[in-house]
Amino acid sequence: MEAMKIRNLYDLTQTQAAALLEKAEYPWEVLPEIGAFIKELGATLPEEEYEKRGENIWVARSAKVAPTAFLNGPVIIGKNAEVRHCAFIRGNALVGEGCVVGNSTELKNVILFNNVQVPHYNYVGDSILGYKSHMGAGSITSNVKSDKTLVVLHTKDGDMETGLKKFGAMVGDYVEVGCNSVLNPGTVIARHSNVYPLSMVRGFIPQNSIYKKQGEIAEKR
Repeated sequence: MEAMKIRNLYDLTQTQAAALLEKAEYPWEVLPEIGAFIKELGATLPEEEYEKRGENIWVARSAKVAPTAFLNGPVIIGKNAEVRHCAFIRGNALVGEGCVVGNSTELKNVILFNNVQVPHYNYVGDSILGYKSHMGAGSITSNVKSDKTLVVLHTKDGDMETGLKKFGAMVGDYVEVGCNSVLNPGTVIARHSNVYPLSMVRGFIPQNSIYKKQGEIAEKR
């Protein structure tokens, strides 16, 4: 489906992961490669701009990381990013420039484009969040199906097999996710769309949409 391809979801000038994403057609195809890519990229980062804080952990010298935050490599924290109190970064996380990773937020196997905000009690796993996307307080990605079968992406044009057991959400540029919403396994939200608070989202949400509830998606005007 054309609308779910990388080139239609993301501005690749707004991430250090451009070289990885350019190799794929759909964003979820790169999820198994994030960790190896971070290790490769981290080894090339200039020491005057990035501090190596442990095994496969690179933090921009202009970034702010709370002393209570936990970083487990492979991790890159980009320039001017902020990692707040008790954030839990479990590994395989590329946090872009100007991002906010908030109190008690957990990240695992993710790419956050520049200026992404996950500021309050969020869980983001096996997911990619586009430029200037924002997850409201308590909103999370659910990345494994309850029956542990492989994730299938449901669209109005038919189902797409992903071959992945873990697949959270592919969130496009400028997407706003409302507070306490759950993005279920195999969710793709296209650019400039909004999700109402307390939503349970699954499948593909078109560009410039307002997701109100299952079966009710309005076009932005």
